[in-house]
Amino acid sequence: MAIAKKTPEMLGKQISFCPGCGHGVVVRLIAECVEELKMEKNCIWSIGVGCYSLMGAAVEADNFNSLHGRGAAVSTGFKRCNPDTLVISYQGDGDAYSIGIGESVSAAYRNENITVITVNNTNYGMTGGQMSATTMPGQKTTTSPLGRDCTTTGMPMKFPEMIAGSFPDVAYVARGAVTTPAHVAKLKKYIMNAFKAQMNNEGYSLVEVLSPCPTNWKMTPLQAIERVNTELVDYYPLGELKTREAK
Repeated sequence: MAIAKKTPEMLGKQISFCPGCGHGVVVRLIAECVEELKMEKNCIWSIGVGCYSLMGAAVEADNFNSLHGRGAAVSTGFKRCNPDTLVISYQGDGDAYSIGIGESVSAAYRNENITVITVNNTNYGMTGGQMSATTMPGQKTTTSPLGRDCTTTGMPMKFPEMIAGSFPDVAYVARGAVTTPAHVAKLKKYIMNAFKAQMNNEGYSLVEVLSPCPTNWKMTPLQAIERVNTELVDYYPLGELKTREAK
């Protein structure tokens, strides 16, 4: 007999994400990992500014809405004051890689013992779908209506590769996706590995998540999922970029 999986207790309220958005899957996986680690009473989420700001009132756990782009800095403060607390900085690609790029890089090169979960949907989802640092070549957005011209804007940023290659002391870096059951299962392992790195005081951990954005991509949910699986993963390869030894 199949056993229905229980919704994590910290997700007792509905979060009004757009249909087909990947944020709901990511939040569910984080909550599952936190509860399996028995850290639900000793964790804090630093929530950046983006579509996911909606979850602040719905997650039944300590959380704080950070100033735009300052999630890594706020999380650093939380962790230094409460070193035994599991600190999670939840951000989007615009929050972490554009307005917050200074704070994001600084936390990584200092090897702060925090975990950053960055959801990459290749646009500024909350403010109308403008071009972000991760927008794909040729992708049309409200600020690149003819498609992103990388000769003038540069190529899309691969932040995980930059961190894994530039700062050898960081504990763990991975990129996952939410668009197939296999991807979701692997993503949960990445998130769990990142949390364990923090709990073992190994240093900075980052998990980037490729997520569909049907609303701003002007696609159906199924079309958006297909875009991630056929286009985004070619440029943003999935997997572990910096691994850790199991302890």
